[in-house]
Amino acid sequence: MVRAFSDFNGLEMFFLISGIIGGFFVILKLLLQFIGGDADTGIGADSDIDFDTQHVDPDVGFRLLSMHGLSSFFMMFGLVGLAFYRQSQVGVIISIIGAVAAGMVSVWVMSKIFQGATRLQSSGTLKTADALGSTGTVYLNIPKGGIGRISINFNNHLREFDASEKDGNEVSTGTPVRVIKVNANILVVEIIK
Repeated sequence: MVRAFSDFNGLEMFFLISGIIGGFFVILKLLLQFIGGDADTGIGADSDIDFDTQHVDPDVGFRLLSMHGLSSFFMMFGLVGLAFYRQSQVGVIISIIGAVAAGMVSVWVMSKIFQGATRLQSSGTLKTADALGSTGTVYLNIPKGGIGRISINFNNHLREFDASEKDGNEVSTGTPVRVIKVNANILVVEIIK
């Protein structure tokens, strides 16, 4: 193995080592993501991310000094620099400029990938206040002055909620109802005539 790289000069070895180390960490991080593991960034940053459902930072999953950013930069820096210097023989300055440019482009591409992935996420939280005006049927009898259960089409999903009738009347199973008010997690309904 040593003989294979014995004719490499110092700059070529630097590019090769950068590419190998960067590629190793890109593959490691990818494998850990697929198996559900997590890798420490190594720079003292906490990798736990809290999401605010009202405002999501578009690059929350990507930071310049993240494991993805640094490893993709060094992988492309090493590979492109080695290709420019050894294969294309364009010289030291052009090889370094090309390697840095390729590293920066790979960091930019990674940021765009994470921005796109962040846009795909959605909150699975149901806000019962949004159920106002929804229609459905009584699932479990609503007793006189008590609470039963209804099933309504809520955000294109069939959901069940605790419910009471607006005047405290009894409502039997299968009766069509409409939500007219929300009290905490209990829906107030009226019979649809």
